[in-house]
Amino acid sequence: MAEAIKRNNLQDKVRLAIDVAASSFYNGGEYKVDKKNISKEELASIYESLIKEFNLFSIEDPFEEEDFESFAKLKNSQKSLLVVGDDLTVTNKMLLQKAIDEKSINAMIIKPNQIGTLSETLETMKLARENNIELIVSHRGEETDDDFIADLAYAFGCFGLKAGSPLKSERRLKYDRLIKISER
Repeated sequence: MAEAIKRNNLQDKVRLAIDVAASSFYNGGEYKVDKKNISKEELASIYESLIKEFNLFSIEDPFEEEDFESFAKLKNSQKSLLVVGDDLTVTNKMLLQKAIDEKSINAMIIKPNQIGTLSETLETMKLARENNIELIVSHRGEETDDDFIADLAYAFGCFGLKAGSPLKSERRLKYDRLIKISER
């Protein structure tokens, strides 16, 4: 992808982002990468190389979901990078407040059905907005044909919508809804 971006001279318009989901390969204080256990410092070094090599725009869940400190170190070392919390914050106002207090993130994933109620979702979004944290409304792994998250992302003026590949109809519906909204 990076090569295609460069070949088509789109570096100013298209940048890459990665969703690492580091909790999924974290065990006992180490991360399993290429069949080898590495420390969080070694993982951070890998990220720094990837950021430089591929001009990454954002990294979602770069460390395990309770490591607010490593999130903060990455954010502070990479000023132009969006360090996105998903598993770290789980659309939860209290976890978001901890991330704010520890300066761990500058963007977060919002999944309305993750926290439980729309009211709780909106409270979390409001707290993020008050603290200059970019909001990215996201689908879930097993998604429905409901296109509400597109409306939520648009209505709240969110930084982005993460709905996955448009190959699946339940995901394409979200993008189609954004197009309808934009035509008004």
